[in-house]
Amino acid sequence: MGTIVCQECEATLGYFEDEKVTVLYSSTCNCSNHKHNKEDK
Repeated sequence: MGTIVCQECEATLGYFEDEKVTVLYSSTCNCSNHKHNKEDK
């Protein structure tokens, strides 16, 4: 089982089938709890 995680807020965005336990980080998140600003980095 693999997991897609937001690299900004660590929120779980989704899951995908994989033979190993895998975590992929995404730079896009539609979470309404925070704002992703490129200037914050």
